[in-house]
Amino acid sequence: MRSRLIVFALCLIRLLDGVCLAGDEKREAEFAAAINRTLTTGKAVWLEAGGKRFLGLYTEIEQVFGNGVVVIVHDMNGHPDQKQLIYDLRSFLPEHNWATLSLQMPLREAGAAREDYYALFPEAAARIQAGIDYVKGNGAGNVVVVGYGLGGLMSVYALSEQAADIKALVTISLPVPKSENKVAQTLAFINKIKIPMLDIYSEADLPDVMESVRERRLAAKDNEGYRQVKINDEGHAHLHDEGMLVKRIYSWLGATVDTDSAAP
Repeated sequence: MRSRLIVFALCLIRLLDGVCLAGDEKREAEFAAAINRTLTTGKAVWLEAGGKRFLGLYTEIEQVFGNGVVVIVHDMNGHPDQKQLIYDLRSFLPEHNWATLSLQMPLREAGAAREDYYALFPEAAARIQAGIDYVKGNGAGNVVVVGYGLGGLMSVYALSEQAADIKALVTISLPVPKSENKVAQTLAFINKIKIPMLDIYSEADLPDVMESVRERRLAAKDNEGYRQVKINDEGHAHLHDEGMLVKRIYSWLGATVDTDSAAP
C-alpha cells in the first residue's frame, strides 16, 4: 500500500507537468521469462509497486549471520541478472556476507533514449522502496542501495524524495545530464542526501560522468560520509573488472556500516 501511494502521488506530479508514460511491460515479461529459464544463483521473488508486479532476484549469504542486504538497481535497458556488472554484484557480494536483492526497473521500448526514461522515475522510486520494504520485512537490519548508470540516477532521485530507512548509498557511473527535467537534477539530489555515499566512476567512463566528477564532489561537500573513487583502466561496462568493483564496495561498506547492528 505504501509503495502504491508513493507512485500515485509522484505520477500525479508528473501529470501536472504534462508527462506520465507507462513502461514497456512486455519487455519486462520477456526478461523475466528468460531469467527464470536459466537462473542458477539466487531465487526469483515477485514484488509489487503501484499495482504492478515486478521481478526481484534475492541471493542469500552462506553464513548464519549476515551484514545486511544490498538492493541493486540496474542501468537503462537492463534487468536484474544482466551480465556482467549486475550479475557480478548480486552473485559475489553474498560471498562477503552481504545478501542481495536485484530489482527489475521499469523499461521503455528498445532503442528509447535516456530522456524517455525520465517519466518512469516515479515508478522506479516506488520499486526501490518496495525492495527496501521487502528486505526490511524479512528481517534485514542494514539495507544499502547500489545503483548503476541510470539506476544510480533513479536511486539518488528516489532517496532524495522520500525517507527510506537505509544505511548507505553506492552509485556506479552516476550521470549528470544536461537537462532541465526535474527528475534529472543529479547534483541537487546529491546535495539532499545525508547518509554515507560512495560515488564510483571509471577512468574511461561516459562523458557526463567524467565531466561532472568535481561537480559531484562539490554537491556532496556537506556530507561527511561521501567518498569518491575512480577505477583505473576501466570503462562504463567494467568488462575487465575481475572483481575490483565488488571489492571496493564491500570494503567501503565494511568500514562505513555498523554491521554489529545487523539482524540475523
